[in-house]
Amino acid sequence: MEIKKNSKALEAIAEEQGDIHLSSGNTDTPMREGAFDRSDDEKIEIIRNHFEKILDTLGMDLTDDSLKGTPLRVAKMFVKEIFGGLNPERKPSTSTFENKYQYGEMLVEKNIVVYSTCEHHLLPIVGRAHVAYISNGTVIGLSKMNRIVDYYAKRPQVQERMTKQIVLALQEALGTKDVACVIDAKHLCVNSRGIRDIESSTVTAEFGGKFKEESAKRDFLDYINMKTTFDA
Repeated sequence: MEIKKNSKALEAIAEEQGDIHLSSGNTDTPMREGAFDRSDDEKIEIIRNHFEKILDTLGMDLTDDSLKGTPLRVAKMFVKEIFGGLNPERKPSTSTFENKYQYGEMLVEKNIVVYSTCEHHLLPIVGRAHVAYISNGTVIGLSKMNRIVDYYAKRPQVQERMTKQIVLALQEALGTKDVACVIDAKHLCVNSRGIRDIESSTVTAEFGGKFKEESAKRDFLDYINMKTTFDA
């Protein structure tokens, strides 16, 4: 009876911590020492093994044609796809170029698709990121901004941390503090379980340098809200 009581208490604490998005305050994704000692193939085999046991524990018949390949498919997906951003070797190159056009206004890349995973329940986070910077002499390829967002999204995440990581990566690449990011996303841990509120979304923002000034911040938000849908 005591074990069951303690288990319930721990479950309640875990649920509460997940809801308040606890963070260590560090913008780095929490990784253990030696996280990359194993090869991708070794990780896939270990995860396949564990996931097979999970499905078996749930009572699934793994001899069924529909299920027998599932543990391996999930393992490959974890390592190569949805958590591929954990591996620093997959970080996109961020080469920059001279701002030859002397463009001095903010550049905004909006509606970047975000597919991430909530680290509290391992359920999807789906939304859009809007990123901007003001050049101090260098510019970065437009697709690189999308790739940076995708890289930090492809890992177990907290949306607040992801927003900061994107800004810090662009600040480092561009050599300027004048970077901003807003993310608006749905969390399936809210939409599909627990409260099951399918309408709500979560908005996070990080403003650096000139974007902390009200005029620049307002201009950025106006750009985000500008209608830019075109008919083919």
